[in-house]
Amino acid sequence: MFKKILIANRGEVAMRIIYACRELGIKTVAVYSEADENSLHVRFADEDVCIGPARSADSYLNVPAVISAAEVTGADAIHPGYGFLSESAYLAEVCEACHIKFIGPDPQVIRLMGDKARARRVMKKAGVPILPGSDGPIESEEKALKIAKEIGYPVIVKATAGGGGRGMRVVRAPGELVQAVKTAQREAEAAFGVGDVYIEKYVESPRHIEFQILGDSYGNVVHLGERECSIQRRHQKLLEESPSLALTEKMRRKMGGIVIDAARAVQYTNAGTFEFLMDPQGNFYFMEANTRLQVEHPVTEMVTGIDIVKEQIRIAAGARLGFKQSEVVFTGHSIECRINAEDPDTFVPSPGLIRVFQVPGGPGVRVETFAHNDCTITPYYDSMIAKLIVHGRDRTEAIARMKRTLEMTVIEGIKTSIPLHLKVLSDPDFIAGKVSTSFMERYMVARPAGRLAEAV
Repeated sequence: MFKKILIANRGEVAMRIIYACRELGIKTVAVYSEADENSLHVRFADEDVCIGPARSADSYLNVPAVISAAEVTGADAIHPGYGFLSESAYLAEVCEACHIKFIGPDPQVIRLMGDKARARRVMKKAGVPILPGSDGPIESEEKALKIAKEIGYPVIVKATAGGGGRGMRVVRAPGELVQAVKTAQREAEAAFGVGDVYIEKYVESPRHIEFQILGDSYGNVVHLGERECSIQRRHQKLLEESPSLALTEKMRRKMGGIVIDAARAVQYTNAGTFEFLMDPQGNFYFMEANTRLQVEHPVTEMVTGIDIVKEQIRIAAGARLGFKQSEVVFTGHSIECRINAEDPDTFVPSPGLIRVFQVPGGPGVRVETFAHNDCTITPYYDSMIAKLIVHGRDRTEAIARMKRTLEMTVIEGIKTSIPLHLKVLSDPDFIAGKVSTSFMERYMVARPAGRLAEAV
């Protein structure tokens, strides 16, 4: 087992990794930017190293600074969390060269699955259902128009790298395609440094369902069930739950088996997530694979009782999976709400001083956060300040438990997304499980045009 792990991240995910390391008896090193000097992950890690100024490019995305911090402190492994460098094949390669274990998949797998066009080809070969589309990046306007005509409109243009909705455009008519491709290429180049885009058939109002997997270095792979992630705004998830009401046990077994075969096909190790679109007819289509821990991993932990972060660490240290697929048992229902520091009406970020931060506990409630009384939320990073996760005997109890928790949460000094979550949880369609990726459109349409424009 590792003696010391450097956490190449910040905020609540850094705290989450510290929890796991403490329970495993592993020392931790926190890295932080100048803006995060007083953050909780710095306080609770065994050691800490400042790696640069507030700007992410100069600190949390600075690979030489992260590696130097690991070498100076004698860390024998690096956990990247999620976001920042978590899907950086370059960091994984540098770790390998410096004899520091990267807690995640091998660099070649990260690179393969990080290129969505290549991943589509590999998944198709492995028997995973994919949407009709281009076999690789679009090389010309003529090719784009030809492919779109063959598969039929609407289509979606996507960046081969990155995620989060950047470099992505839905096209409903031939006259819109060329400009959409150019715009997506510019966005992708600016966001990810790679301007390649590809085209695939666009599915109207699908569900977004993902499967969690774990794989060790001995060829053993298991899936930990699915998560329903359809409640999202501009491709950013707001609320996740497990299991999904859309899947029967037969469908779960079938898709779980497909995901396991796909993971074995690329020799996947450590934790990962295979994401799918499910159309209104119940057909699944591969969308992408995330080669890292997911923000929403707690809902899977709550229904399986498996600590995914501990498993990541054990696998990276060379251990075999300690359980078989037949031993993975799903119990009850779990929901996660991402609490963002933003105006719930306009989605404009709301950084500032939190004067009061109080989240109730009670049965089946889990809180993951870095926030506390008198802490400052800076404008430099993602607006998520906490995750509230609940577990109930069934979905009805989980919804009631989440509503109770949100209603009793007190956060003063900044605006948060809590009022929006309460609206969603009380929505008749949500309660009935009638959700899709277009669910949030009704809330967007209801907003005054002027206020909405401020958030764009």
